[in-house]
This record gives sequence, C-alpha cells and structure tokens, in this order.
Amino acid sequence: MREKENVKKSFAKNKQAYITSATHARGSDLSLMKDWLELETSMKLLDIATGGGHVAKQLSPFVERVYATDLTKEMLENTKNYLQDIHNIDYILADAESLPFLNNTFDIITCRTAAHHFPHPEKFIQEVKRVLKTNGTFLFIDNIAPRQSVYANFINQLEGMRDFSHVRCLPIFEWKQLLDSYGLHTVKENVRKKELSYTEWINRTLDHPEDKQKVYHFIKEADEQIKAYYKIQLDQGSVQRFFIDEWFALIENK
Repeated sequence: MREKENVKKSFAKNKQAYITSATHARGSDLSLMKDWLELETSMKLLDIATGGGHVAKQLSPFVERVYATDLTKEMLENTKNYLQDIHNIDYILADAESLPFLNNTFDIITCRTAAHHFPHPEKFIQEVKRVLKTNGTFLFIDNIAPRQSVYANFINQLEGMRDFSHVRCLPIFEWKQLLDSYGLHTVKENVRKKELSYTEWINRTLDHPEDKQKVYHFIKEADEQIKAYYKIQLDQGSVQRFFIDEWFALIENK
C-alpha cells in the first residue's frame, strides 16, 4: 500500500530526528501518561508505533514488560540502540492495523502522535480492541483536526505538504464514533494547544529549499482567521512557531 510505503520511507530517513525532536522527546504529555494510568509491575504494555521510543522509555520502569512496535525497521533498530540500557522492552516490527499478537494479551495499550499516519483508523481501533484485555486501558494521544472544515482542511493540507507520510488528522467526534463502535469507552480526556517550533518542525521531514518554501508560502498566505486559530507567529517575514490541537484520551475496554 502506497501510504504505508511512504511511512516507511519517511521514518527510515528521519529516524534520528524523532529521537531528538523536542516535541516527541520532551512533550508535557509524557509525564501526564503515568499520572493517568494505573500501572502495576505485573502488567504487559503495548506501545503502538513507538517511533523514537519515548513512551516505552517513560513507562518501562512501572510495568513488567513493554512491547514496542513500529512499521519501520530502520526506526525500530535505531530506537532499540537508543534504549539499549533498558532491559524490559521488546522491539517488534508490526503494522498498527494488523498486530502480531493473540487476543486479550495486554493490560495497557498506548499510541502517541502516530495515528494520523494510519490509512485505515478503523482497522487500528479494531486491533486495539482485539489485543486489549477486558477491563484493560488504552491511552491515545494524537494531533486532531477541528470540527470546522476550514481549520481541518488547512492543517491536513499543511501536514501533507510537510510530511508525505501524513494521511489525515481526524476530529475527536470521528475517533469517538470509532471507539464506541468497538466497545471502547472514553473515560477521561483533555484537549490542548501544542506548541511547535517551526524550524524544527519543517526540518524534521523536508530537505529541499523549494519544498520548505512552498510550506512557508502556504502558511503566510493563509486567511487571518486561520492564522489566529493556529496562533501562527511571524517575525520579520519568518514563521517562528504555531500551535496545533492535540487530544489526550483515556479509554477503557469494558
């Protein structure tokens, strides 16, 4: 499938950037994860689309074992090397939409800032339901699109220009419809504006100046209401930072 090949190419090329990225490595949501989850040292935790392994690293001291999966072999190998001193993490090459695990295997499942790369969100949620134990917990974090189409279209077009592996940021109501359809119930949630440093954000995925220039002009020429919604900060013609919507949801399998 073309979308998944794009994901593999993008993350293989940028594997180190996702380890060092301030957004991924030092996001405030990482510390919140432990506060939201009731972790026990007997638990098995699955981290779907682990990327740079930041969730696996954060939660590994509090569970028996972490199974860190990713679609991209080069990313997974690099992350394993980065976390080589942590001995209760297993690294498994796996597609989020077709997980290589038996039913009812995990006490906790996490997926952070990855699902907007998944071509079939319904297959992903179906797999979460299948491998999560009854009364297990799913902690889901992702960039989301606003309900208003003008803002949703902007962020998805912008991310698609900046990262060819981007598929779609879904609005919260679509995620909840999917979750509810599989008997997964949101019990706690938070929406926040996540700050992105423009220079780091664009350099993480783009190399060619002409590609970066297209993204810059797309942002600069956006309507004022869009610039205000995303709090786009320009200084002497340069984009400094902007803010996107992020959804943090604690979900139970009843």
